[in-house]
Amino acid sequence: MNRREFVKDMALAGLLMNVAPKLFPGVTAAGATPAAGPDLAYITGDSPAAIVKKALETLGGIGKFVSRGDVVMIKPNIGWDRTPELAACTNPEVVKTLVELALGAGAKKVVVMDNTTNQAQRCYVRSGIQAAAKAAGADVPYVNPRRVKKMAVKGEWLKDWDIIQDFVEADKLINVPIAKHHSLCRVTMGMKNWLGAIGDPRNQLHQKLDEAMVDLQAFFKPTLTVLDAYRILTRNGPQGGRPSDTKLLKTVVAGVDGVAVDAVGATFFDIPPADLLYLKLAAQRGLGRIDLEKMVIEKRTV
Repeated sequence: MNRREFVKDMALAGLLMNVAPKLFPGVTAAGATPAAGPDLAYITGDSPAAIVKKALETLGGIGKFVSRGDVVMIKPNIGWDRTPELAACTNPEVVKTLVELALGAGAKKVVVMDNTTNQAQRCYVRSGIQAAAKAAGADVPYVNPRRVKKMAVKGEWLKDWDIIQDFVEADKLINVPIAKHHSLCRVTMGMKNWLGAIGDPRNQLHQKLDEAMVDLQAFFKPTLTVLDAYRILTRNGPQGGRPSDTKLLKTVVAGVDGVAVDAVGATFFDIPPADLLYLKLAAQRGLGRIDLEKMVIEKRTV
């Protein structure tokens, strides 16, 4: 059963880099990859493209996630009318590299899309994502209201919602959030990114935002999560507005377990994963792990 059939049927550079050997004994140095492969890849370097490529290589290669003939949906955060230097949207070079890798693995088509908060045309252009993704060969459409349909989410809190059909019809779904401060839920990363795959009015979910994020993570079940922490937004999130709100980490964290990826991302803000309600709920429901000290996290610099 592939991902499309399943969904239809079910219709740390900061903290981890400095203290990994002490707090996270599962972290391995370059050249010490366990035979079974790492749980997560934690890659740092000057080039966004190079660290994404190394992350996928560390996890076993793009061929583990994308097969020939697949329709691949790449879901970045394009929510804000902001340039890459302001770290409100996913780094365009990270998106471009993932498009290139997916097409190189034989994907039939790669789509890059988000339900933006600011006006879509402005967000797609100013973020740099539209131009970068198209240059790599992706389709970069705006959300078509005719393709937003109510579906059974079957969550513990969110029972149904309008879902953008492009996301559930794709064969493979790659979540590519950016790590940011958020005024409501402290931080926004992979699980919060799913609000860009559903219809409005999304602000109605804010009354139970943590629960909604967990329900959406369970519904979409991404093939892979790649957290962009090349430049993170440390305050005034989720849209920021000043370069002084950002911090340059030059890092990506990638893995199959999107909950674990977000758990590492929490450490970039000096937040223990268990202090974030949505991560605790996700772990309790068996959607992923937050016990970083028991994971094999391969850290490399390129």
